[in-house]
Amino acid sequence: MKISELMAGLEQPSTKGTKYSILDGFSIWMSNEEAELLERLKNPTKLSNLSEHDQVRVQGLIRKSLVSNIGLQDPTIVANEKPKT
Repeated sequence: MKISELMAGLEQPSTKGTKYSILDGFSIWMSNEEAELLERLKNPTKLSNLSEHDQVRVQGLIRKSLVSNIGLQDPTIVANEKPKT
């Protein structure tokens, strides 16, 4: 028996009106301090230019994939863009 014959006997589920996006409506929790820092990081910024407190907050944002660091020695911090809705 061919695979196409086996597949012909299976009912195909209806996808009409169903969303399969796992990330639809997915949001990442941020503290007020993290949200304020993310707002300030609109332009690329050197990590060394931030206070120690902000550097710790940036590390949390990096773990949440909201901010990327570029470079190994004195990295530059870049805020990831939010998708346009």
